[in-house]
Amino acid sequence: MLDPVVCPVAAALLVALAVLSPTAHADDAPDFAASTLTGDWGGLRSATWSAGWQWEAGLKVDALRTRGAERDGTRTISHLDLKLRADLERLLGWGDTIAYVNVIDNRGAGPNARIGSLMGVSNIEVAVPTARLFHAWLQKGFADGRWSLLAGIYPIDSEFFALESAATLLHPAYGTPADLALTDTPSVFNNAAFGVRAKWLSPDRSVYAQGALLDGVPNDPAHPRRSTVRLSRRDGAFAIAELGWMPLESGHAFEPTDPAQVRLPQAQAAHERYEGVSKYALGLWRYSAQRPDLADDDAAGGSRGRRAQGGYLLAERTLWGLGDDPARHVSAFARYTFAGPDTTAIDRSWNLGLRVRGPFAGRPLDTLAFGWTRGRVADKYRQVQPGMGKAEEAFELSWRFELAPGVAWQPDLQRIRRPGGSDAARPVTVAGMRLDLVF
Repeated sequence: MLDPVVCPVAAALLVALAVLSPTAHADDAPDFAASTLTGDWGGLRSATWSAGWQWEAGLKVDALRTRGAERDGTRTISHLDLKLRADLERLLGWGDTIAYVNVIDNRGAGPNARIGSLMGVSNIEVAVPTARLFHAWLQKGFADGRWSLLAGIYPIDSEFFALESAATLLHPAYGTPADLALTDTPSVFNNAAFGVRAKWLSPDRSVYAQGALLDGVPNDPAHPRRSTVRLSRRDGAFAIAELGWMPLESGHAFEPTDPAQVRLPQAQAAHERYEGVSKYALGLWRYSAQRPDLADDDAAGGSRGRRAQGGYLLAERTLWGLGDDPARHVSAFARYTFAGPDTTAIDRSWNLGLRVRGPFAGRPLDTLAFGWTRGRVADKYRQVQPGMGKAEEAFELSWRFELAPGVAWQPDLQRIRRPGGSDAARPVTVAGMRLDLVF
């Protein structure tokens, strides 16, 4: 169910697409033949891209088998992604304005239902299988794109605390930090909230600052299968801000300022492939509404109210190249996160890892990634949950093979120590694969 509040955004976009015809020039379009299963449709996709709009459909399927859990076995989950981005400057003459709609559908019972990990196992696993409106927003740019303001349904994990060099890994903690993910209901996959986001870029685009203010509780927890906007004083608000430096981005004026993830134009795709990554950032977040304390009571004997808050530091950098092909290189990433220990099961987390693009000269598009993540169990959570240890840890090794345009196969191996944070829990091994299709 979609709430009427958000329908005008999608309706206006669809009307624009229906009444406007594509132009005939597509020189700056993505190379659809080299990056999708269905190609360029005889030039139609390139022409419509140049007219100002583009769409994309993708499907991810994870088949993961557990060993060491209470009930071992193989679980299969899927993630269907439908994306539509419109450049309203080209379509309607609205200067530097973007509209974006993203609908997702997630199915299957994931392996974490058997493991009971606090941090999870797969970044496409969800608590309630459902279809959702995940993005539905308009963004207006100012001052040659150096400033932008976005409003609508918006997940913060599309831009905040992001580690591009960790994106290959399947474990959820390399996306949304483990401590933030376990707070009340942040606006992250697969549950996005209504709000606003502002962003600033320095003249050379190497320094940025961004902040967002959103509904404190996305959608309607009483109806978890619905996508809706339900604002209330009781839910409060969620705020997040990030300041970052990306030295390798200096001078790349074609870089977009919106979080829409669709096929990249050829100039930008070449930059993403060959230049590597560099990013250093600091972020802070806070909920306005109070949540029950895990252990402390108030004077009346009820749970004391606390405001959840925290932050993070992150860094990622391409370290060196491999051979003469600039597409092949090694990157490293690190992230430390912290949260108040009163309302969440994990109050500290660490992420470390390496990504190797093109480990072999003959396969420059393949990616090998290794990651380690640790979530420290909060003291108050240990007080109310007997037998808790100090931390849950996970190691992951993953290799993504590009088999054909729009087709990737990714074997994955994880080793989870103390799943659920319990000292009594045996280590669990998770082995399987991901099939990734872009149509």
